[in-house]
Amino acid sequence: MILQSYFDPDTFTVTYLVGDPETRQAAIIDPVLDFDPKAGKLSTRSVDRVLGEASQLGLNVQWVLDTHAHADHLSAADYVRRMVGARYGIGDQIVSVQKVFKPVFNAKDLIPNGGVFDHLFKDGETFSIGSLSAKVLHTPGHTPACVTFVIEDAAFVGDTLFMPDYGTARTDFPGGDARTLYRSIRKILDLPETTRIFVGHDYLPEGRTEYQWETTVAEQRASNIHIHDGVSEDAFVEMREARDAGLASPRLILPSLQVNIRAGALPPEEEDGKTYLKIPVSNGT
Repeated sequence: MILQSYFDPDTFTVTYLVGDPETRQAAIIDPVLDFDPKAGKLSTRSVDRVLGEASQLGLNVQWVLDTHAHADHLSAADYVRRMVGARYGIGDQIVSVQKVFKPVFNAKDLIPNGGVFDHLFKDGETFSIGSLSAKVLHTPGHTPACVTFVIEDAAFVGDTLFMPDYGTARTDFPGGDARTLYRSIRKILDLPETTRIFVGHDYLPEGRTEYQWETTVAEQRASNIHIHDGVSEDAFVEMREARDAGLASPRLILPSLQVNIRAGALPPEEEDGKTYLKIPVSNGT
């Protein structure tokens, strides 16, 4: 299996290119659309690098996949499918996320039925990338729509798990739940111990000098600081909820969500021909 990774230092996101060396079919997982919130400027620099290397390797990108509706970066999946004709797949519970955030942004153009995506994956569904076999695990808790893509011996877990020395995902977003996350992670850690785990982010915890994003089921079970073997569900929930109570919102949460619930597309143009991202304002303290 061809597997390339691309770390974005602005959002600490890892994008993956997975290819079949026999058929040259490929998938891109969690691509990033560059966005400067201070200037309101978009760029495709990061995803163009991925597409360029796919082309150099002679790969045909048939799938672009998101592990969930990200709150920390804008998805470049819509750009990928427009550029190369890939199908955009995401977990079928994205519909519940759309229903929550449609009124938050008064997104009158959005029909919250998942129809803006090309394929909604169900829990346990299988598909192929050329001759590579892939399976979808519904792994909610961080968000209700999170999925893990298990491709051959590799599991792409999105934000559900981080490297063992950093721990696990926050659960304080709408629809998130610490107890649900615990059970989802145990589902992942029930995969064979040699399964490679590729995480969606790395934030360089204290004591480490290089970014990392590959680990294994065995390593996670032995040493994940939040959920190694021996940590009970109740203990995890207590730790996770206490930790989440002190976390700030992600820097790009507002632009990210209103784009990502639209399958990576911008809101429609207004009468002046321009596109606007909204900032809902609350008078609460």
